[in-house]
Amino acid sequence: MSRTLADFVAASSWADVQAQSHEARRSILNFFATALGSARDPVVAAAMRTLAPFSGAATSTIIGHTQPMDALCAAFLNAISANLLDFDDTHPETIIHPAAPVAAAIFALSETRKLSGREVLTAFILGVDVECRIGSSVSPRHYARGWHITSTCGIFGAAAACAKLLGLPAEGIANAIGVAASQSAGNVENLPSAAKNVSVGNAARNGLFAALLAQQGYEAAPRAIEGPLGWARTMGDEPDIARLLDGLGKSWEIAKNTYKPYPAGIVFHSVIDACLLLRERIGRKVEQVASVTVHGSALLLARGDRAVNNERDARVSIHHCVACGLLLGKAGVAEFAREIVLRPDMAQLRQKVRAELDARMPDGAARVSLRLLSGEELTETVTSPRGSQTAPLSDRDIEEKLRECMRSGRSDWNADRVIDAVWRLDAVDDVGNLLQSLRAPSGQTTSN
Repeated sequence: MSRTLADFVAASSWADVQAQSHEARRSILNFFATALGSARDPVVAAAMRTLAPFSGAATSTIIGHTQPMDALCAAFLNAISANLLDFDDTHPETIIHPAAPVAAAIFALSETRKLSGREVLTAFILGVDVECRIGSSVSPRHYARGWHITSTCGIFGAAAACAKLLGLPAEGIANAIGVAASQSAGNVENLPSAAKNVSVGNAARNGLFAALLAQQGYEAAPRAIEGPLGWARTMGDEPDIARLLDGLGKSWEIAKNTYKPYPAGIVFHSVIDACLLLRERIGRKVEQVASVTVHGSALLLARGDRAVNNERDARVSIHHCVACGLLLGKAGVAEFAREIVLRPDMAQLRQKVRAELDARMPDGAARVSLRLLSGEELTETVTSPRGSQTAPLSDRDIEEKLRECMRSGRSDWNADRVIDAVWRLDAVDDVGNLLQSLRAPSGQTTSN
């Protein structure tokens, strides 16, 4: 299994993946947006303070900042900032957030050697394919057991992508994937806390580390993933080899990617959309609402029927998502900030919400019913929320998302420069120079 994936990664070229280039750039633009949105977050600042005394040669960009750090630290920091707001891209079949672990690792590596945009895009597309295919092979039981699949599978994508950029042969790529299997970790219980982001950061950093070790001759067991005591069985069940390998090199996982319009768990997006529709039906007179009932699948209830005490709770809360949709009429980054979460009128409306299981509802769908003080009941059902494959965000939507994140993240980077850089990534000769130009003080540029 590892060797089959490694052979595929080693043999694939720009010509094989070029048709996926636009979707890859959309994903990377979204990655920069979410990382910029968290650039000055206290969690990122704390991680930077922790790592700074141990950082090596400062080669690699920290998104949203001027000063670089070493590649391993940059991979870690950019992955946690890209994932921190629950605003990153989503692969619907697995609920993996593909870009954070893979893009963070390959951009950090790209500044340590001269790599073209086409090389970086090729590695990114292949890394996403590896992480999502491995995730598909163990879904849904892997996640249901409590493993945070972005972290546990993201490391494989980062390792494969970085090994590709290092020019390793198939054997070396297989060893990188095998070394990554020994470092895969992250649990769902930690989702409402910053500890979740640590495992996403580790997926990027340790994936890069695995590739660097393989480059130096480190070896791994040939069946580190699928063996009798390998990663898949240790962390779940027998892997589904057909889901892993069917269509390899012909159908691409990046083509299935989706982008969030709301910085909350993706299973809550239908809840928000339904509440926005109901808000208009009641003429925005939220004071008329006596109670709210949200029906959804077991996944929705497991992820979102919880108390809300801070912004992290809010991003994984049915109750807060209802309050955003009904009371505020929007659900951007600002609506999940602490000052909004603690508002008395938001807390009062959250208390009117209850969640009930409807096993007939598919994952990602929601039915929201309002009972008004008059006794009237209104219901809206959403199965394909905005941002899904059925109702995707446009390129302009993602650009505007980056601008919103730039404002909320308080970075002094220039949004137009970032947007332009990502769209022309396939024509860039040296990605390292491009990243250095983005972190240069406003108005200054470096040659590229």
